[in-house]
Amino acid sequence: MWRWWVIVVLTLGSVAGRAAEFPQHELSFTSRGVQLSGSLVLPASGEARAAVVFVHGSGPQERSIHWAERFAAAGIAALVYDKRGVGRSDGDYESQQSVSGMNISLLADDAAAALAALKAHPKTQGVPLGFTGISQAGWIVPLAAEKSGAADFMALWSAPVCKVSEEDIFSKHTADNDGAAVPSYREALAARKTPYVWPDFLGTDTDPVTSLAELEIPGLWVFGGNDGSVPVDVSIERLQSLASAGYAYDYVLFSGLGHNNMTETFATVTDWILRLVEKD
Repeated sequence: MWRWWVIVVLTLGSVAGRAAEFPQHELSFTSRGVQLSGSLVLPASGEARAAVVFVHGSGPQERSIHWAERFAAAGIAALVYDKRGVGRSDGDYESQQSVSGMNISLLADDAAAALAALKAHPKTQGVPLGFTGISQAGWIVPLAAEKSGAADFMALWSAPVCKVSEEDIFSKHTADNDGAAVPSYREALAARKTPYVWPDFLGTDTDPVTSLAELEIPGLWVFGGNDGSVPVDVSIERLQSLASAGYAYDYVLFSGLGHNNMTETFATVTDWILRLVEKD
């Protein structure tokens, strides 16, 4: 049975302080012939209750040590890595066609390779493994999980559960601006003056639902009600449809929060992961 929650944020509690030090291990792994570089951050005790790969949003992102330390503080090991062509990772960063079907598939291969490296590390033997990420990771993670076959769960922030073209229609209409009265996707579509045409040169118009329908792992999506970048209404409709068909997909909707809501909602994801692995 699918479950959903709407959470009204009245006050923001203080963020738990990070431990003085978390053990870190440098990791290198290969994806499509390119060496990528990352850091595995462990809980202060050195023992993890679960382990995750954190997948980037859009842009030339380096490894997110801050978020890895937040996971570690909750008892979850986290592998964060520099996107290909960024930081200490080799390869070329795709800046012009980052949402093309080819690039989404490439980044999914990178994420799957990161999970394989996480699975092989001595400090993560026998613990449940999962994908986490934000925004653009909503297209990458389901495909990576399908390709990998090694993920036990996935948890995503502000991640579209719709085609790239649908997100493009919405975000162009809103100019990516969060707000208390963001339009619905249907309003954004109706406001167009000309029909939307997906460019052939971008290849596949990635639809995460295609991969989500092939997976048999639980997932959590965290949304902000004021998100002007992702059509939250359509994403929730798709998740509800999948959950009604028997998939273990949950979501949480925080009113008053926008697209970049990880700071305020981080414990929602770590608590969900720990409940999940303790249940198993």
